[in-house]
Amino acid sequence: MPSDGLKAVQGASDPELTKDYWINAAKLFVENQVKRPQNLKKAKNVIFFLGDGMGITTVTASRMLLGGEEEQLSFERFPFTGSAMTYCVNRKVPDSACTATAYLMGVKNNYGTIGVNANVPRDNCLAGQDEGTFTVSIADLAQRMGKATGLVTTTRVTHASPAGLFAHIAERDWEADANINRSGCNASEIDDIALQLIHGDVGKKFNVILGGGRRQFRDTVTRDEEGSLGQRTDGRDLIEEWLDDSGKINQEYVWNREQLLNLNTSKTDHLLGLFESSHMLYHLETIARQKEDTEPTLAEMTQKALEILRKNDEGFFLFVEGGRIDMAHHDLYTRTSLDETVEFHKAIELARNMFSEEDTLIVVSADHSHVVSMSGYPDRKQDIFGYGGNAADNKPYFTMSYANGPGFGTHVVEGEGRVDPRSLDTTAWNFRFPAMVPLDSETHAGEDVPVYASGPWGHLFTGTYEQNVIPHLIAYAADMKGDGWLLRNSK
Repeated sequence: MPSDGLKAVQGASDPELTKDYWINAAKLFVENQVKRPQNLKKAKNVIFFLGDGMGITTVTASRMLLGGEEEQLSFERFPFTGSAMTYCVNRKVPDSACTATAYLMGVKNNYGTIGVNANVPRDNCLAGQDEGTFTVSIADLAQRMGKATGLVTTTRVTHASPAGLFAHIAERDWEADANINRSGCNASEIDDIALQLIHGDVGKKFNVILGGGRRQFRDTVTRDEEGSLGQRTDGRDLIEEWLDDSGKINQEYVWNREQLLNLNTSKTDHLLGLFESSHMLYHLETIARQKEDTEPTLAEMTQKALEILRKNDEGFFLFVEGGRIDMAHHDLYTRTSLDETVEFHKAIELARNMFSEEDTLIVVSADHSHVVSMSGYPDRKQDIFGYGGNAADNKPYFTMSYANGPGFGTHVVEGEGRVDPRSLDTTAWNFRFPAMVPLDSETHAGEDVPVYASGPWGHLFTGTYEQNVIPHLIAYAADMKGDGWLLRNSK
């Protein structure tokens, strides 16, 4: 029997106090690793989940939020893990544009550019129009094989990460024609990202498009279903143009949760769902604003997308982004960022349960990390949003904090020093955790990001590699054929 002193260990269960518990747990893990076979079958289906800004600290803290230090998020139970190096060609710390080009198009390029090689400078009106600089996306390769394709995101569907599936553009902010004109370039000479999604060679072939961003598709005098004006200045309604496309059969447009959940996917082959004027709301924000009934969750969008895509006999490729993990970090909304990661975990768990590991490859990764840290020596099972210990000023400090960001003024008063955290209400979804260096927006971080894989050829994703290797591994597993890419039948 453990002594009374051992019983007092904070948060530990009785079995954890013995050496046998840890030895047996490790033994079981080793046995499973030794017995695990390699699946060398062709991946008929591929689902790529991208947690925007989901670095290791975010994963670890979200695990603790979900159930404790010993908990695992759904994708952490995947058998194969690796890490990807995230830098851009011209930046040590990347953005979501150059990383999307890497993990979706297999080529590294410059910060702020999408779907073009590193010969194209950011915001260059002419260079990005040279088709010789265009890169090929994994979605394009899937479409060439006759597979169904789709994208799901909690951001605008024209935002940097999803744009890596279909866009070729020198400036990630050129989401609508008005953005191009404001930059000093001519929108009549450049196809904006929304236009490329609806009419581009790859974008127009998507079977499913779900996310936010209605304003990029409608003009400045047209109000959307919730009363917000569009941002296009060319007078076009790209949603109507999508609906009028004679090449699409059984298409549906939805803009709220009820319409999505009531959709008969057996009779729908093409689905466009835009649920907000801009980005979709944070999950915790929908609860605070009592909009849970009007805005679907990431898991709900993922399920509907998969129900449509799975009807294709040749298989499918689906990209799913938990895009607002990143945005919450930029604002130091730690509670919300971790909750968004838990929502991301739910979508992955749903997808893995829907499809067999025998023929469906699921890959999970992040585009970059954030300058968030988990510090101090808090007791086991302590609230992750609590305190890591006491500082030299005899006030506690938060376990979660940032190297920089907009939260400085909340936590430090000029001439008085640090605000006592115990005087703050930290329970709101938009409470800002502390930052050391004051900035308007917290920055990305440059360390490697995790990669998790389950399904055919999942073992290929082990090791440390350049981020642009990821789509090459996916293509190999699914026997997709890209120009110059390694083919499974080549030696």
